Amino acid sequence: MQPKTHQNAPLDERIAGALVGAAVGDALGGPVEGYSPEQILERHGGRVHGIVGPWHGDDWRTARPLAPYHKGDGHVTDDTLMTHALVRVYARVRDHLDAYAIADHLVPDLMTEPRWIPELESEALPLQRIFLAEKWLVTRIHYGHADPREAGTGNIVNCGAAMYMAPVGLVNAAGPRAAYAEALDVAGAHQSSYGREAAGVLAAAVAAACTPGATPDSVVSACLALAKDGTRAAIERVCEEAARHTDYESALRPLREAVTPYDTVGPDYRAPSLGARRPSRLHAIEELPVALGMLLVARGDYRHAVLGAVNYGRDCDSIATMAGALAGALGSPVPEDWAKTVAEASRLDLWEPAATLTAVTREIFDRDVARRRTHERAFAALGGPECSD
Repeated sequence: MQPKTHQNAPLDERIAGALVGAAVGDALGGPVEGYSPEQILERHGGRVHGIVGPWHGDDWRTARPLAPYHKGDGHVTDDTLMTHALVRVYARVRDHLDAYAIADHLVPDLMTEPRWIPELESEALPLQRIFLAEKWLVTRIHYGHADPREAGTGNIVNCGAAMYMAPVGLVNAAGPRAAYAEALDVAGAHQSSYGREAAGVLAAAVAAACTPGATPDSVVSACLALAKDGTRAAIERVCEEAARHTDYESALRPLREAVTPYDTVGPDYRAPSLGARRPSRLHAIEELPVALGMLLVARGDYRHAVLGAVNYGRDCDSIATMAGALAGALGSPVPEDWAKTVAEASRLDLWEPAATLTAVTREIFDRDVARRRTHERAFAALGGPECSD
């Protein structure tokens, strides 16, 4: 399969591709989240090839364990709600973010601003939709008055921060090391251990994908150059296995087997093991390595990467969110029919956050250049080399 990417796509197209691509992947994965590839196959009479309805059909309001969320029919989940919230923080600050920006802007946004929640089919505070691991932000920072840089300590270690870190990578487009550092600071308010590490690496991956001429292999190389401990080991092992496949069908089980030694949740996603989601230098979240693996299997093609992530099951809305962001940042087009359906079903403008973040990213780059020039002049005055032009 030949990759469908535009390696010379400009910044605005890459940002739109990443953010719209993440939202569409999220919506496709939502209705099959938590199930195995075998269960998905049985429920749908084959693999999922696009937008599908709720797992329990018209009983979605009352059927457990999903009630009361309308997962399916093109509705985005909390992955997208949190991503858009982080874009709004960038729009307010109009500069690089840190953990204090999360405390000063993201936490109040979650607590005080009612917004349309597609899965609830009503307006509500985002806080009323997000998972307990995200509510931790409010508990620790607003009520517990924790230092924002350390507020993530004690939370369950999961993909909660990584799932919405794409904007950090986009603001640092083509600068994976800077994206990694900024995301680690931002994610300190939310996560610790390998959950925080995954947030940094996901941001680095998105930044690397924005580099002109980037490929899935170069994105993975950028991740391996920065990732630490179990996260690095998991990415390396999963991507070694992914390189052996050209179709996600053959890769579903091998990728799961490759990530299993690093995953703490265990074989039954809905019944985590006793040691699940605890801090460790030996482990990794499952979602990021698998998303990178699917990107490799798909050779960067958006549709193939996202469908691989969706049909993988388990936490597949977050896996597809990450895979969609990466393929979109590489320049692989998001299917127009999927994007249109998700936008209409979710009652969200998926392109407005991208336009906003593009403008903010350009402003931040200008500020970075000015700051760098000031530093160069000061260093030159100390006897260093002359300033660059």
